[in-house]
Amino acid sequence: MTDVLGVLVIARNGDRDEFFQDPKTYEPHFTESTPLGAVESFQLGSFLRSVYLSPSSPSYITNMKTDLVNTHEVHFYAKAGGEGPVIFDSAIALLQGLFPPTPKNKITLANETTVVAPLGGYQYVPIETVEPGNDRTLEPWTDCPAFQDHISRVYASPEFKEKAKTAQPFFGAIRDYVFGRSTTLENAWNIYDYMNTQLIHNKTFAHRLPPTLIEQARGFADFHENALFGSKDIGGIGNLPGRTILHLILDSLQRIAFNGDPLQFLLVETSYHPFISLFHMLEITKHNPELAGFPNFASALAFELRRGPAPEDRDFLRIKFKNGTSDNFETYHVFGHKADIPLTEFFYRAENYAISSYKQWAATCQDGLQDDYLHIGSQNGATTTVMAACAAVLFVGMFALAKFIKRSRAKKYVRLPDDEVSPGSCTHHNYGTLHNVRSAMIALGTCTD
Repeated sequence: MTDVLGVLVIARNGDRDEFFQDPKTYEPHFTESTPLGAVESFQLGSFLRSVYLSPSSPSYITNMKTDLVNTHEVHFYAKAGGEGPVIFDSAIALLQGLFPPTPKNKITLANETTVVAPLGGYQYVPIETVEPGNDRTLEPWTDCPAFQDHISRVYASPEFKEKAKTAQPFFGAIRDYVFGRSTTLENAWNIYDYMNTQLIHNKTFAHRLPPTLIEQARGFADFHENALFGSKDIGGIGNLPGRTILHLILDSLQRIAFNGDPLQFLLVETSYHPFISLFHMLEITKHNPELAGFPNFASALAFELRRGPAPEDRDFLRIKFKNGTSDNFETYHVFGHKADIPLTEFFYRAENYAISSYKQWAATCQDGLQDDYLHIGSQNGATTTVMAACAAVLFVGMFALAKFIKRSRAKKYVRLPDDEVSPGSCTHHNYGTLHNVRSAMIALGTCTD
């Protein structure tokens, strides 16, 4: 018997053509997947099958069907923005490895004819695409004023400027290999992505590129992406990709833990950005600084929900990461633990930072303009503070208006002899239209009823 109750896997797409992202806004340009990328994702799917869907594996998910896919037990998401076409293709290839064709995928018709699905019983597994136009779970950084302001602050920081000075010799050495592309630290990601793409697919380029340049390019790109998509503070605006995907992680784990829900395996196919944020948010980079950068193609981050050993009746969470096709899963401990973390503690420490709706994302992208270390809690606090400030201004304005009206009516209206108004009273007979402000004055405390 195994103690794995269910798993959520976040996977990065496989190899693709050059992918350009605007250094200032991170608006993406079109790219296409390659046969190599499909193979990488297929291999990842086969690996995940061997780990979680093989009854002989120590991490086999209890009682899960392994031949024919059961859509009640599994759910699959794919990011549609940015590298969307590549990510969707990668998800398809991964599922071919996770649920390969089987002759069991057949149907018997009324005339007793048996029909097997094409390609030897290919399994058509549904994938839910996440569009950034109405769901910011998998791409929250574009069209976000607070994040663009964060990018500007990172580029203007002393640390970034110092790194840029260090990088000058490297950028001088690569000018003949990037063909007019901007050779600045701000453009480090695009420089590396171009060089890496050419190194993989262009034989002439691969033969000409001097040794160590691709490693240096990767180092500067890691620094660049880690500075933008990671934050030391769990609620920092740099961790925005992790905070939006976090609600999906928590919701899925809660479903898996609930005995009445059949969900046991969930896959999120996406880009590299949330990996960086999650490594910071879960404090993995604190003890594993080598992960402070973007993962390789076809990497996977797994959240395993496990039953605690007897007599423990709690559920525990184990985090594993596989960096590309050449690595195996390695366990990483979160929030300073030296073992699996209780699920209840994980929720307690993480749930307040999850962004769970489009409305909350929009508020974060506005409120975060003045706060580089934004929390969900402080977001609500910031919103409350703004509302309180507005209320205070309104109160002062109404108070001033009431005082002005009071002075004005004393000059404008002549009290008749039978007007008897006690000090502080709102009772009057000849104030004309000023009678309408009586309730407002009572509320402001300028008079009593």
